[in-house]
Amino acid sequence: MSSLLAGKTGLVFGVANDRSYATHIAAALVEHGATCAFGHLPGDKNERRTSKAVEKLGISDPWLCECDAADDDSIDKAFDKYASDFERLDFVIHSIAFADREWLRPGMFNKTPRQAYLSAIDISAYTLSAFAQRAKPLMEKTSDAKPDPGGSILGMSYYGSEKVVSGYNVMGVAKAALECTSRYLAAELGESGIRVNTISGGPLRTLAASAVGGIDAMLDETPKHAPLRRNVEGSDVGGTAAFLVSDLSAGITGENIYVDCGINIIGAGV
Repeated sequence: MSSLLAGKTGLVFGVANDRSYATHIAAALVEHGATCAFGHLPGDKNERRTSKAVEKLGISDPWLCECDAADDDSIDKAFDKYASDFERLDFVIHSIAFADREWLRPGMFNKTPRQAYLSAIDISAYTLSAFAQRAKPLMEKTSDAKPDPGGSILGMSYYGSEKVVSGYNVMGVAKAALECTSRYLAAELGESGIRVNTISGGPLRTLAASAVGGIDAMLDETPKHAPLRRNVEGSDVGGTAAFLVSDLSAGITGENIYVDCGINIIGAGV
């Protein structure tokens, strides 16, 4: 095991199964010595899914806590429970997003109803700020083991926040809001030593991605045009996340880091 993250402890949100980006991130964090606690969607079924995925990482008896990201009381309870069980909070991984799949099909963006639009922004973007609010006082706490305040908050984005990607639709709007939210948080939380960044990962076949109508085309076309001539692997994103959580990235905040095999640099029609 690497000692890059030895002694660091934090919360990971978004492990739905063993293919989730959050799972790959947790795997990298644990590999490098971090201790991870996990928030999961409400319900016994979701708890079992998260537990099963986490146990495959070699974590026996994982710390799990239900968290409904749409409910402030539920978020409070999750962070309060974490604070009662752990002495420090060094990182928060925000790898959650939601949009009604009915509107994630080509040609449907202009028909997106108000509630579906607002719900996507609430769960996919506002929650980064909601998590940061609860994380701030925990990350500011110091001790003999952690003499300096600070921590790392990390969100997951996608290139559809900047360019039109067929079928990504309102999720693209939500991811744009997520990236902007991370910059404003970075500006305000920096004086507390808290860094906030996002990773723009390439398309990966996950449970969440299956809701996007154009995901198959994305996965087919990326290896044809990306400089690395392949689709991104979950471990690519996991490694970047470990770096952004570590002290090696102490001078990086407010950034959106592309981990997409370079597809974002290629012009349309190439």
